[in-house]
Amino acid sequence: MSELLLPRYALHTDHHPPMDFDGYKSTALRHPSRPLQILPQRLTELTGPLLGHEHVGPTDHDLTVQHHGEPIGQRIIVRGKVLDTLGAPLPHTLVEIWQANASGRYRHTGDNWPAPLDPNFTGVGRTMTDAEGNYEFITVKPGAYPWKNHDNAWRPAHIHFSLFGRAFTQRLVTQMYFPDDPLFFQDPIFNSVRDVRARDRMISQFSLDHTAPEWALGFTFDIVLRGRDASVFEEDDDQI
Repeated sequence: MSELLLPRYALHTDHHPPMDFDGYKSTALRHPSRPLQILPQRLTELTGPLLGHEHVGPTDHDLTVQHHGEPIGQRIIVRGKVLDTLGAPLPHTLVEIWQANASGRYRHTGDNWPAPLDPNFTGVGRTMTDAEGNYEFITVKPGAYPWKNHDNAWRPAHIHFSLFGRAFTQRLVTQMYFPDDPLFFQDPIFNSVRDVRARDRMISQFSLDHTAPEWALGFTFDIVLRGRDASVFEEDDDQI
């Protein structure tokens, strides 16, 4: 009986942020204190449960129509592709986002700084990439918010992205920022990415072509899983 050969992928650690970064205070409490052990991929990491279109509603990608009224804020359209190491599109991939509202507040019990909640904005969405690896979200531009990491610390406006592969254990998480944000210089999460070119890949690009006239501004943000042009993910992961 022939042995089952499962794929392995090289780890590209040069542009991922360190798990313990001096400027990002909470990493001192939660980073691993022992060397990491890479576990081999097994059949359960390459098979179900499948995360597919049957779990995604027709309006899950549009965060502006999930409630009875319209949310407050500048409407934006975020479009992009999910690509593999060689730049080939990855179809039928589950993409999820979560974000603060236009005033910079999350709908979460732990977020209680004095910024208003929006009853018409929850801040979560999901969609599947199409046959060419394209995705699209309609939402509002998130606001900056304070987070007490250091004196007068504010997070730049950002949207969290989560991608799932063929099983729940195959998950990657990254953040998308906006061009020319004045808060980049003092944000240790953004600056923990040591490779400047990799850091720039976390910043979306304004697109007039994807802007809907008299409706919403357009931004593009491609996500590359591996290779020289890989996106920056919050944890090194050898599972997808």
